[in-house]
Amino acid sequence: MEYNVVEKFASINGEGAKTGQLAVFIRFAGCNLSCSYCDTKWANEADVKAEKMSAQDIHEYIQSTGISNVTLTGGEPLNQYGIMELLQRLAEDSSIDVEIETNGSIDIEPFLNISPRRPSFTLDYKLGSSGMESYMDIENLTCVSKRDAVKFVVGSFDDIDRAKDVIEEYELDKKTRVYFSPVFGEIDPVEIVEYMKSHYMNGVSLQLQLHKFIWDSDKRGV
Repeated sequence: MEYNVVEKFASINGEGAKTGQLAVFIRFAGCNLSCSYCDTKWANEADVKAEKMSAQDIHEYIQSTGISNVTLTGGEPLNQYGIMELLQRLAEDSSIDVEIETNGSIDIEPFLNISPRRPSFTLDYKLGSSGMESYMDIENLTCVSKRDAVKFVVGSFDDIDRAKDVIEEYELDKKTRVYFSPVFGEIDPVEIVEYMKSHYMNGVSLQLQLHKFIWDSDKRGV
């Protein structure tokens, strides 16, 4: 089995529970969604240049970096044909901790029984400004645990209102990590903080894309 890998690099986690920690990234080509604010559209183009890598190739590259945090991203990792083979191989390596960034449209339940250590999921819930909310697999919100996270990328107050409704309906703040992530340059983080304060949003974290503050916001491989 070979996978189409458009980037592999070591950097720091720019988002989530391990923000600021070293991580090795594997970015796959192709996505089944097309979000209005996507900052990796280039990775989804049909003619994007990709390296063919087997599960063994990817695992050996990860090991060569000496970094324990692994982030599989895209594109959409769970949309890769044969991805279970790679995930099972990585799960058997006790020296690494695997996180999957997934767009929320693909059922994560089949991957929850991977052993001996399943990956964690950072699950997007696409809101109105993305143009993709109708594609969300809502059942995913019943599967997440404290090991996982749900991320709401917000570009407007309508987005934040909708995210609040979803958080409350599925009690996400009680069973998983929840993040608000502003669309870069579209909404002032101060406004999100004020909203969180006025609505008593305990259990929700504001996150900024750290890598976009360290490097140029369009820079790849970071």
